[in-house]
Amino acid sequence: MERNVKTPESSHPARWWHALPIEEGKPARIQCDLCPRDCKLHDGQRGACFVRQNIGERMVLTTYGRSSGFCIDPIEKKPLNHFHPGSSILSFGTAGCNLACKFCQNWDISKSKDMDRLMDAASPEGIAGAAAAYGAQSVAFTYNDPVIFAEYAIDTAMACRKGGIKTVAVTAGYIHPQPAREFYAVMDAANVDLKAFTDDFYVKLCGGRLQPVLDVLTYIHHETNCWLEITTLLIPGRNDSSAEIKALAEWVAHELGADVPVHFTAFHPDWKMDDLPNTPASTLAHARRIAMDAGLHYVYTGNVHDTEGGTTFCPTCHAALIERDWYTIRHYDLPGDGRCPHCRTLIAGRFGKFGRPFGAQRIPVRLARR
Repeated sequence: MERNVKTPESSHPARWWHALPIEEGKPARIQCDLCPRDCKLHDGQRGACFVRQNIGERMVLTTYGRSSGFCIDPIEKKPLNHFHPGSSILSFGTAGCNLACKFCQNWDISKSKDMDRLMDAASPEGIAGAAAAYGAQSVAFTYNDPVIFAEYAIDTAMACRKGGIKTVAVTAGYIHPQPAREFYAVMDAANVDLKAFTDDFYVKLCGGRLQPVLDVLTYIHHETNCWLEITTLLIPGRNDSSAEIKALAEWVAHELGADVPVHFTAFHPDWKMDDLPNTPASTLAHARRIAMDAGLHYVYTGNVHDTEGGTTFCPTCHAALIERDWYTIRHYDLPGDGRCPHCRTLIAGRFGKFGRPFGAQRIPVRLARR
């Protein structure tokens, strides 16, 4: 938490906070109720996420309406393999994060305290309009964790819904129950980054706890209409043991069900963990087999070229229905009703008419110029 940082012009009234009782001889403080960090802030002080600040004993969000950039991506990049495959998605993030992952792959954005990195500005209505203009079926809140700019994300999701545009949250799921209810009520899909399956990993490498994330995963799947997929970045020697992967997969199968897709993705050295090797493709393939042996129907590998690990197979007849190489769809054999054409098994997900896939391209776009 930091004090006396100049408030940017993009400050917006924030929600989910309360004033703390005033202690004799001490200045007034407020507490952020957005995430389990429960930051307690003096006037002028920012929370651990850096973007929520106490100004005049009221909480403000300092990044509302500003972004670190917009891109048109394939939906598979989120990664989402069972949510309108082959479609394009308008992606954006802001700055900051409420976790402190030492292995962050987007650290230049999520760890940024430089508001000048927020180079593009757009209203919720402007984002919805841009998605429609670019032919994107969805908008993704990504690059940094959208829970820290929940007010902006919720307003944007509501604007998108009015325009028939879907919304996707790419998040670590580190959020308290009350804001989670409001946040996921307006999201059409979420990919939650389950960092590991031990509390020790969360405490030492992320500055958080495991249980709140498990609680959010259970809530999303069982109590909302938001489509859920899970991603775990496998880091050599840190969270890639067979025992931990087995425990994670068994928890998903028991608590969420066999139809929730799980993605195991490859780590590359970055941020404060640049002394480790890249994750071998063999580790991902091994993790996939463990998870499938635990009963999960849809398990994928990511950040590597692995056609088998990227393919959606029918869990009943094992036909290859959607063949992928990284973000590229090579073959698509799933009707709009989402049923296997060979045995009529219903494939879990959100599917529709499939046209020409967007492909692996990434197209930066500007919505406003400063």
